[in-house]
Amino acid sequence: MKKRTFTKYISLFLLTIGTINCTNLDEKVFSSVTEETYNYTLADFGPNIAGAYAALNYGYVGTYWQTQELTGCCISTPANASGWDDGGIYKRLQFHNWNSELGQISDLWNNYFTGVILCNSAINKLERDLIPSPSVTEKQTGLAELRALRAYYYWILFDNFGDIPLVTTMSQDLPEKTPRAEVYNFVVRELSEVIPSLNEEQGGNMYGRINRWAGKAILANVYLNAEVYTGTARWNECLSQCNDIINSGKCDLSPEFKDSFRAQGVESSKEVLFTIPYDYNRGVVGNYLFMNSWHSELQKKFLLNAVPNAAGGPKGTTQFIDTYQEGDSRLEDTWLMGQQFDAEGNPLYGVYDKKGELLIFSKELPDGNYTNEMEGYRYNKQEVPAGSEWSCSTDIPLLRYSEVLLMKAECLLRTNQPGAGELVTEVRKRAFKANPSKAIVTDDELKENSSYKWGVVEKYQITDPGNQDPIEFGRLFDERCWEFVWEGYTRRDMIRFGIFCKKSWLSHKPQGDHRIVFPIPQRAVDANPKLTQNPAYAN
Repeated sequence: MKKRTFTKYISLFLLTIGTINCTNLDEKVFSSVTEETYNYTLADFGPNIAGAYAALNYGYVGTYWQTQELTGCCISTPANASGWDDGGIYKRLQFHNWNSELGQISDLWNNYFTGVILCNSAINKLERDLIPSPSVTEKQTGLAELRALRAYYYWILFDNFGDIPLVTTMSQDLPEKTPRAEVYNFVVRELSEVIPSLNEEQGGNMYGRINRWAGKAILANVYLNAEVYTGTARWNECLSQCNDIINSGKCDLSPEFKDSFRAQGVESSKEVLFTIPYDYNRGVVGNYLFMNSWHSELQKKFLLNAVPNAAGGPKGTTQFIDTYQEGDSRLEDTWLMGQQFDAEGNPLYGVYDKKGELLIFSKELPDGNYTNEMEGYRYNKQEVPAGSEWSCSTDIPLLRYSEVLLMKAECLLRTNQPGAGELVTEVRKRAFKANPSKAIVTDDELKENSSYKWGVVEKYQITDPGNQDPIEFGRLFDERCWEFVWEGYTRRDMIRFGIFCKKSWLSHKPQGDHRIVFPIPQRAVDANPKLTQNPAYAN
């Protein structure tokens, strides 16, 4: 199934996602044709699997991305003269003072439980032979893929919410919460059982789908964070999954850092293990990070068919930008900075706070509450082709091979084994081509403290340093941020490194250890009397 066919199938299912609610499983039948009586054919086999992926596309930027990145220390969204306050929803994420009614949190819950329901439905159709399978082997492979995808959805859910309902059938009963450790065990068991049956093809027909190496990368991630989830570390288990991926020879780093974020040619990538495919012309939309971060005048630079959102919202936190090492090309490959020009090389000008001044993106932010239109570096990680509309057709990678190398490096460090420096050096090489010697990092250097200057910022200065305890393996934490910022890793990494609820940055101060999970959305609690609110959010 090629990318365009796979994307077409997803677009059909996106039309129905908004009607699915995991806390209200009652259904009304408006036609005499039901799932039991519909005459499925062999042509429905592929769409049945593809449709279960649709929840990934739906609202990724506004839900998953915002909850993972705007809650962390690398990116923030202060208000400015053009807006970007929206009732304080973005600042609530940065300040960690969210509640059970915050829209991004509710949508995160709904979207990923929608994914669970889509998987349960698709699995049910195959297990009951409601949909014919091309062969016994392809049925087994299809079921394995759907179970792996469901495990992925559940991983995201218990990672973010802790104890959650665990539903694996099309039961109409309202579900109770299952302890986080039990859901963790379910995900580990499911992935371990199905990985041997997953397709080994990297890219091509499996692009945008979970193949064996994506399945192992998901399982490695679950093991990597096992101590957070269960209280018991699983570094060796994570290491084993990483070694399997590395030794397979199927995956590799792309020659250039930007190769994973191109608009074309990524389908054959050996680095991108799992991605969200977007295609504006087919209605598979939702990649609008650039629209949120960019100043409206950048339409003239990138020749867009749509105007970005005013002066732009998400931007780099100065304290993080200052951590980049001299000569690291990922700085310019990730951020728009300095003076901006149109496509013909003419200077662009700001239009909000200071009309007529050159559009120059400065590094410094005064705080996390309010900036002018030119303060803060902007999004530059993905290619946005000329002619793009409000959503571009560039795909968003969810798992990359570089993470496999850095996961292995972390496991080696945490188990006091040698070799982490060589792995991190391998990832760094493409970012230091102008001076290869600067790419080299040792095991001992990775054990050093982070270079991040923590503390609360007021009027461009750190006025309250807050917690200054050294971070164990802090340099590795920095390496992960330089490699993966904008990709949805920051919250989970900060939690695993023990700093998400301890450190201060920009206008953020710690708000309690319970913030490592989000509250259950109030609507879900109200709709299901069997659900109880997460501790410390109940009042």
